[in-house]
Amino acid sequence: MSIRQVKRGTAGGEGCWFKSSLFVLLAGIAFWVFQLFEARQSPASAPYQHESYRPSAVSHVPEELLPAGTTGTVIRRTYYVLSYSHEHKQAEWVAYELLRERLVQPWVERSSHFKPDPDVPGGGATPRDYSGSGYDRGHLVPAADMAFDRLAMDETFLMTNISPQERLFNGGIWRELEENTRDWAKMLEQLYIVTGPVLTRPAKERIGANKVAVPAAFYKVILAPRQRRAIAFVIPNERQERHLMEYACPIDEVEAVTGIDFFPIVLGGENAHIEASVEKSLWPVNARRYERRLRQWNTRSNR
Repeated sequence: MSIRQVKRGTAGGEGCWFKSSLFVLLAGIAFWVFQLFEARQSPASAPYQHESYRPSAVSHVPEELLPAGTTGTVIRRTYYVLSYSHEHKQAEWVAYELLRERLVQPWVERSSHFKPDPDVPGGGATPRDYSGSGYDRGHLVPAADMAFDRLAMDETFLMTNISPQERLFNGGIWRELEENTRDWAKMLEQLYIVTGPVLTRPAKERIGANKVAVPAAFYKVILAPRQRRAIAFVIPNERQERHLMEYACPIDEVEAVTGIDFFPIVLGGENAHIEASVEKSLWPVNARRYERRLRQWNTRSNR
C-alpha cells in the first residue's frame, strides 16, 4: 500500500468520525429543543416549585356556593374553586367555604412560595410578572383563611389565586375586610364566600411579560347560609380612608357590575330577597381595626 493510499484511508476515517459526531450533536440539540417546547406548551407537566404542594383529586367545596355566568376556565383546588380568565391572566372569581372550626385550629407556618399554576392551559401569570411593578401579589383566598392545613395554605400561593393590588389597598382596607370576614365566620360558624377582581371595567394598566391586567376594583360577596343573610363589597383598588361599611352593598349590585350570578342554587325562589338588600347592623365591624388602618396600615409601605 502506498503512502498516498494510507493518507486517503486515514482522511476517510476521520471524515466519517466527524460526520457521526456532528449527527449525534445535532440530534441531541433537536431533542433538547423539543423537550423545552413541550414543557412550555404543557405547564401541567412542569415540576411543582414547592415540594409540599401536590394537586388534589378531591375538592371539599360545596357545589351550592359556586357562581353561574362564568366565562373562564374552572379549576378545582382542595378547598376553593376558581374561574380563570386567560385574557386578564387571573381569576375572575374564587369561591370557598369559611368555617369557624377551621379558623380556631392552630395555624401552620405561612408559606412564601408564589408559583405558577400547572393546571392553567397554555400557561398563565408568573411571580416575575409582578417584580418591579409596584403592585402586591394580592391573595383572593387569603392565606390566613387556609392556615388550618399545609396543603390548603400552599394552594393559596398558586398564581391563579393572585391579583395585582395597590400596596396600601392590599395592606389596608382589603386586609381589614379579610380580618372582619374571619370574625363573622367565627360568629356565624359558616360562610360562603366569592371574591375577585372587577374585570368588566378597564384595567388600570398591564404588567409583566404576560400582560397581567391590574383591576380597577375588587369585590367580595358573603353569604351566611344558616342564618340566610348576606353582604357584599365593591372597593376601588387604591388606598382608602372611608369606613369599610360605606362600601357594603346588596349582592344584586355586584352582579350588575360583574355579570356573575352569585349563589344561584341557594338564593333562588323564596330566598331571592336575600341578595336584594343588606342589613349592615347584622355584620359588626371592629372599630379599633378601622382606626389602626387609618393610623398605621394606610401609611406603611409593606404588609
